[in-house]
This record gives sequence, C-alpha cells and structure tokens, in this order.
Amino acid sequence: MKHLKFFTPLSLLPSIASATLSCTPSAFQAHLPSNAIVAFTRSVPNNGTFEVPTSNIAYPTSPEGLPALCAIQINVTRSPESSFSFGLFLPQDWNSRFLAVGNGGFAGGINYLDMAAGAGYGFATMSTDTGHNSTSGDLSWAFEAEERRVDFGWRAMHESVVLAKQVTQAFYGGEAEWSYYSGCSTGGRQGLKEVQMFPEDFDGVLAGAPAWWTTHLQTWTIRVALHNLPVDAEWHIPAELFPVVEAEVLKQCDGEDGLVDGVIMGPRRCDFFAEALLCGPDVVNQTTAGCLTAPQIGTLEKIHSDYVDVNQTFVFPRLELGSESQWSVLLGASTPSTLGYEYPQYFLDLGPNWDFYNFNYSIVELADRTDPGNCNADDFDLRQFRARGGKLLTYHGASDALISTGSSSYFYRSVLKTLGSRGIDLDPFYRHFLVPGMQHCSGTSESMNAPWYFAGAGQAGTLSSRPGSVHSTPGFEDGEHDALIALMGWTEKGLAPEFLVATKWRNDTLVDEVWRQRKICPYPRRARFVGGGADPDVAGSWRCEGLYDMVAQ
Repeated sequence: MKHLKFFTPLSLLPSIASATLSCTPSAFQAHLPSNAIVAFTRSVPNNGTFEVPTSNIAYPTSPEGLPALCAIQINVTRSPESSFSFGLFLPQDWNSRFLAVGNGGFAGGINYLDMAAGAGYGFATMSTDTGHNSTSGDLSWAFEAEERRVDFGWRAMHESVVLAKQVTQAFYGGEAEWSYYSGCSTGGRQGLKEVQMFPEDFDGVLAGAPAWWTTHLQTWTIRVALHNLPVDAEWHIPAELFPVVEAEVLKQCDGEDGLVDGVIMGPRRCDFFAEALLCGPDVVNQTTAGCLTAPQIGTLEKIHSDYVDVNQTFVFPRLELGSESQWSVLLGASTPSTLGYEYPQYFLDLGPNWDFYNFNYSIVELADRTDPGNCNADDFDLRQFRARGGKLLTYHGASDALISTGSSSYFYRSVLKTLGSRGIDLDPFYRHFLVPGMQHCSGTSESMNAPWYFAGAGQAGTLSSRPGSVHSTPGFEDGEHDALIALMGWTEKGLAPEFLVATKWRNDTLVDEVWRQRKICPYPRRARFVGGGADPDVAGSWRCEGLYDMVAQ
C-alpha cells in the first residue's frame, strides 16, 4: 500500500473556488419541488461554528472549526403520515464530490457532527433525520406508524440523497463527479440498504458495524439480556463482575497470536476455559476474589454462545470474547436495552404493555414475517452495485458488545455464497475488515488500548476538545490510515486496500503522541506479528496473511 502514500486530500481532492448560488433560502427554494421547504440557511465563516438547533435532540453537539461553508436544512413532506428533513454542508472549497453520512440506533435527527468531518475533506455533505425526532434508544415514534417506519428503513435516506444531489448541483453549477457514503451501526445498515435497493446512488460505500439484520438483532438484544436476568437470580452476573470476566478472557486469549501485548487479535481462535473463574467454597467477596459461581459460569457460556432456537434455527451470533468492557449497555441493567424490548412494543405493534419476559421465538418469527419498514438489509445479491463499478468497504470492531461482530462476518459470507456460486470474486469490489480490540464503531477498552482509529464513520467526532474540527487521521492523511481516502482511491483509481492502519494515541481526545499503529486486514485474512525483535506498536511489524497461510501455521 505504499503506492497510496501520495493519496492525500491535497492531491486527491481538487477544489472549486466559488458557488453559483447565494446562501439564502430564496436562492435554494427555486430549485426545490413543491413538497420541499428550506427551513433555514446559514453562512459559516472559516474556522466557524454551526449552532445545532435545540430541536435536534439526537445529535445536539455543535461542530466547531469548520471550513467556510453554506449550511442548509430542507424539510420534505412525503405523505399525510410522514415527512423528513435533511441537512447539507456546502463548503466554499468543494472537492467536486458528494458524501452522505448515516445515523445511529433509532435516532431521528440530522447528524451535523459527522457532516462536519465530511466538510473538512471538502465534500458536499448530507445527513437525514430518517423521518422522525427521537434519541437513539427511543422507538415509541414507530407505534402503528408504518409510513414513519418506511422512512426510517430506507426511504428518507434515498430521497434525501436524490434531492441533496440536485441542490448541490444547483449550488455549484455542476454535478458531483463522485458520490460516497459513510455510516456505522444503523448508518452501516443504511449504507448496505442503499447498495441493495439503489445501487446507482453511490460510487463507494463505507459501512461500519452494520445493524443490517434488524428483525434478528433487536430480538437477540432481548434474548442475550434475559440470559442475565432477573437481577436477583442465582445465575445473574452483576456489572461489577464484568471486569473480572474481561481480565480472565484477556489472560487466556491475548497470547493466541504469539504476542502478549494486551490486544486479543483473534477471539474466535481462543479456546476459552470459563471454569477457570469458578469460585472456591469459602469466597465471601466475588469481586475481590475475582471469580464466578457455577450458575454464573453457565450464564457466561450462554452469552458467549450463538442464539439458536426452535429446530436448531440460527438467529444471531454470540458476543465475542474480549467485548466485556461494553457489556453494561446490553447486560448491565435490570431490564434489557430499549433497543431490544421496544422493538416488539412499537415496531411489531404489541403495545407499550408487552412484557419482555414473554419473549420467545414466536417474536422472531413475527418480526421476520412483517419486517416493519423494510429495515432488513438482507439481499445478498450485490451484482447490480458491482456491475456499475461500485466499491463496498465494511468493517467491524472485534470487541463490539452492541452488535455482535459475527453478524458482519455472516453478511460477508452470505454475499460470498450468493455471488461465489455464480463465479464472481468479491475482492475486486467488496472487502471487509475486522478490527481487533475496537468497540462499537470506535474506541477501545482501557485494558486493551488497541489501535482503533482509521477515520471510520463517526470516529473523527470523538477526537479533539473542539468537536467537528478534525477530519481524516491527523498527521496521516492518506489511504493507508484513512478508510474514506482508501475507498476513494479504490473507487476512482482502482487502488484496492490490501490493509488499513489503525492508530491509538496516548490521549485520543487530545490527539497527542501516537502510541500504537497496527495493520488491519481484509477478512478472512488477518494481521500477524513478524517477530524477530520488531516493535509491535509499529504498523510495519505486522503482515496480512491469507487463509491458507494461517492454516499452514
């Protein structure tokens, strides 16, 4: 990948110096259909701040340090029962490209913070509110509201993209040369849905930790929580014992790759022996002793097992070894997450009084029969996207405890079986990266301190004390260290990413001293330490090995 070193924003992203429209509501309104209204426009000076409207409860952070741009919000009435809005950042120095960014959870709001990162590259950048107004864990807006669910499932994104491209063309006096997408979690699902339903919308799609299997993900979220409930059961593992489990997993699994460095590189290759945690007969304080009772070990084994139900039907993959630092989100309360139980209540219309203790496989069957909003992105036949030259780059953190890492591997393998049986090789257009030690979309635990940053969707917004002021990978703005630039190089120049480099700083918020960098490799290949006294915190000390290379060793 040394040939991508030159592939920086300065050389890759030529800019257009001026726009053809003024940044005023009337200038834009003339280019909109009758069902679309300009809510506002704002001119943001160089190094300025965009003040997010207080009504945008899902994404309230106001991005700072922006390039000079025109900010616009457009409201669209879709039907008597539904409407959606989208925001658009139109930078003064445009790179001649369009970028849409995704959402998280079931949030209804415009993701201005992720738009800010896109504008930093020079993209005309768009985000939709998905047709409702809510925080990510609130699903009540969907109750008996199929039109809203359809907007969330796919329609608001697609129609926002179509209209935003028209507005972009009017503003700059010319079409975008290339169109891209970047999103994680629900945003990853939105990207895959676009690839499947509207392959003409984007030339390149970056989709992280995609929540693509909605009918199974949300029901699994209930099932996995019920393994650890009720809290007064003898099998319940309280949240204060999660670090105990994490420490034992790290102890047993860290050295699997031949290097003890605090990072679990291959959780699925670790033969974890849970009984090592078994308490002795005289233990008074489990936290101090660092142990679990026999019933708790039974719960641990369920959490680390795939969800398989009636007639051995596979429903959803397990939580991975090494994900324990995020278990509190789905496993640490007296109820399952609202991301789980509110789905039957408000998407399946069982009502707010439905009790999650009544969960059984019939709920999964009901979800599969109805798929409210057509949310599932489960069409594995990607031939249309491939045929028009589209490029798909997906990734998933191996320590993700919100969406099982295995769900992305399952998706990749399903596409492989669908297209491979037709003689189609995935590598020329679709590559998937597993990121050791990365949690849900970004970050890593204090125990692992794994390299995790590569400018994936939403990652830039977690850096800097001035949210929105960072884009790309500071100090490494090239296609090795930045997944979006890698996607552009692949899409526009045919430079397929053979690996990415993930970065960990001593203080990620300050983006100070680089602590660790490591190669992450396209699935099913993986990174292996070269040994021989090499520094494991340097990316060059790692090489990507193919499947048969791994078997040979």
